[in-house]
Amino acid sequence: MTKSTGKAAGIVIKKYANRRLYDTSTSQYVTLDYLRDLVKKGTDFQVVDAKSGDDLTRGVLAQIIFEEESRGANLLPVDFLRQLIGFYGDSLQSVVPGYLQMSMNSFSQQQEEFRDKMTDAMGSPQATMAMLEEQTRRNMELFGQTMRMFTPFSAGAMPGAAAASEPASDDAATTGKPDDLSALREELDGLRAKMDELLDKK
Repeated sequence: MTKSTGKAAGIVIKKYANRRLYDTSTSQYVTLDYLRDLVKKGTDFQVVDAKSGDDLTRGVLAQIIFEEESRGANLLPVDFLRQLIGFYGDSLQSVVPGYLQMSMNSFSQQQEEFRDKMTDAMGSPQATMAMLEEQTRRNMELFGQTMRMFTPFSAGAMPGAAAASEPASDDAATTGKPDDLSALREELDGLRAKMDELLDKK
């Protein structure tokens, strides 16, 4: 568990062993629905374990999503959930949060544009598909940007990347041991190739 730093802005919610949630700003017990409404209002809060002080915010937010899905909201497609689960423990696991954050930020910034397009496209399935395809293309481009940002193997990805990679190659050549970095590079190159194929099909 992550310890609370005590510097978090916003409301502090304490979670007790009996799973009850306590809003320290109003001195009252609250529910998950209450926290969901805080999120929708844009109110920042942190959930901490009442006894240990561990940060439980991530788990509680995930629980709110689970509750919404169980009520039939169905915001998360089944295929997406399967793909997301598949990335746990994968070598690209560290890249996924950055990509998802960039993708959601992009969508949030353009939400008014999407609302207008959705209104115009209500009577036209073709227009709806075109809009979804355009968002898919944007997401793939964002993913490519994220990959370049987190991958030191691509040319010019970050200053000194080429110089840093040369000693690793020399060391692998002299020791004769499998080069894990080369294997990861091949995996990333394969993923980029698949992304290019998807973009070409659009």
